[in-house]
Amino acid sequence: MPALTERSQSNFVQPLLLLALEDYFRAPVTETLAALYEAVNSMDLSLMPRLSPLERNILQASNAKNLFLEKFQRMIDQKRAEGGPTSYESTPRSSTDTSGPLKYLLPRDTHEFESRVIYNGISVPVKIPTARSPETVGDFSIIKLIQTFSDPHMTAPQPFALHPHLTTSGAYTHPIIVLVNAILTQKRIMFLGYNRPSGDVAEAVLASCALASGGILRGFTRHAFPYTDLTKIDDLLKVPGFIAGVTNPVFANKPECWDLLCDLPAGRMKISSRIAQPVMTDGIATFQQQNPTVMSASWNPQVQLSQDFTGDVAFMEAVQRNISNHLGEVVVRMMWRDWVVRFTRIAAAFEEAIYGTSALFIGGPEADAGAHGVTGHGYVWSDEATRQRELAGNVQRIEGWRNTRSYYSLIQDLAQLYTSKPITSIDLHHHHDRLRTQKLRQDEAAAIYLAFAATIQSPAEICQALTVTSESHGGLFCIALGLLHPRRDVRYKIVELLDRIMHHEAGRPFWESLNRFSRLAFYRLKGEMDSSTARSPNDSDAERGPLMEEVSIEAAFRAAQRDGGSRTAPHHDRFGVASPRDGAPFG
Repeated sequence: MPALTERSQSNFVQPLLLLALEDYFRAPVTETLAALYEAVNSMDLSLMPRLSPLERNILQASNAKNLFLEKFQRMIDQKRAEGGPTSYESTPRSSTDTSGPLKYLLPRDTHEFESRVIYNGISVPVKIPTARSPETVGDFSIIKLIQTFSDPHMTAPQPFALHPHLTTSGAYTHPIIVLVNAILTQKRIMFLGYNRPSGDVAEAVLASCALASGGILRGFTRHAFPYTDLTKIDDLLKVPGFIAGVTNPVFANKPECWDLLCDLPAGRMKISSRIAQPVMTDGIATFQQQNPTVMSASWNPQVQLSQDFTGDVAFMEAVQRNISNHLGEVVVRMMWRDWVVRFTRIAAAFEEAIYGTSALFIGGPEADAGAHGVTGHGYVWSDEATRQRELAGNVQRIEGWRNTRSYYSLIQDLAQLYTSKPITSIDLHHHHDRLRTQKLRQDEAAAIYLAFAATIQSPAEICQALTVTSESHGGLFCIALGLLHPRRDVRYKIVELLDRIMHHEAGRPFWESLNRFSRLAFYRLKGEMDSSTARSPNDSDAERGPLMEEVSIEAAFRAAQRDGGSRTAPHHDRFGVASPRDGAPFG
């Protein structure tokens, strides 16, 4: 018995289908189907809060289970004011207990909204994602997909046939990176599951769409075919850049039908011998003329084995390490989200460097105008050599991605998101990355901190700032380092900024994850500000506290300059990839 639904998460319908199918066998009448229809469409979603685009980005990029809990509380209070239940349920009700009104509970995890569907007197609990990603359809596991192809590659690696768009790290590029490159560059991908249930290949297809999307890109599921067969091959080949699942082994002998074959039972991928080779674009030719040495090195197979131009080797090692440490599906999805964001920002930097402008970044001239004493926008590298090396490693897949559906869809999404951003005078992401990855002089760091304190004021502006200070980038750690700045005015402005974030409904979990040393410095400075305000303005500097207190703060700041690499946030190794450029924020 099939069921169609507009919701991307359809797994909650499965237990209802089993109940309805049992009833239909007993009484094969239309009333059984009508009862199922009424039960599914009567699901109560009135208490699920509506999140803004910035709030959805924060929730998707965070692992905190209490984000926006106040929004759920307000929805419950509003329901009670309209005549709902007068008390909360302390323990979950049994699935068959439907007597009396429903008493609402705050969710245990705000990433999911918990409700229930009543079918023939049976209460079926359901969970709906609060912040839905554009390409997340169905119930699947990205970890399962990664392990399927990673384990054989780690035990007995086999070289790929070289292709500029796919093998960005040479012949021994990780299979998952090859898969993501194929999806980004809109290649024809086929998952083969010989002697496997059709549900396995369908799950792999949907998982690969979510993997390449990262919650950022879209346009993959529209051309995905979770299961197909030989009778539909003619229609399938008319679709450019499809992602299909099959179980017939005949497809393995038809390389003209696919560009990348993913064999699920064997855990291997194969690039088709009939795949079209990309043409030399103006962007690649221009970049090669500007950087001939690094481009020739990035195309050298021997150099690719020893140097990680793209950073994908270190990234996949971090992903596999986190999977081995059982950090869970949410953490792995967060890592891939960061990977996609990083790729799109590098692509924007490449377009600006080669073509002079990029539709992937809106507001560049405004961010470079020098508002609040800071300039600059876009992705940040620690030095020029690293910039050239990473651009050279990504140039082929960037050019292959620039004319795809997901590329143009992202341009539309970024334009719509820009209209909802309250802060457009400075690029928060750019300047936060400068604090995180570069060694800055004290005056440069002070300018960034003062600009943050001046622009991040309202709740909406705090939400935009929190989209930048994700857990994978250390949370509020880099901002909290401003508490150790030698200039007193900078320290006091950071105290005021952190105080606003601490009292924000989304910022509170970020504040709670901050290390104890930073919070101690905050409360110490806040007490100093309160005490200095209470003093008379005629008090001398000698009466405002010992000079040794000021010296100790400067000494601590200099220590943070010297060994900033060891003071990175504790979450960095969990969700990010430690690299040489993740060093001291200042110095």
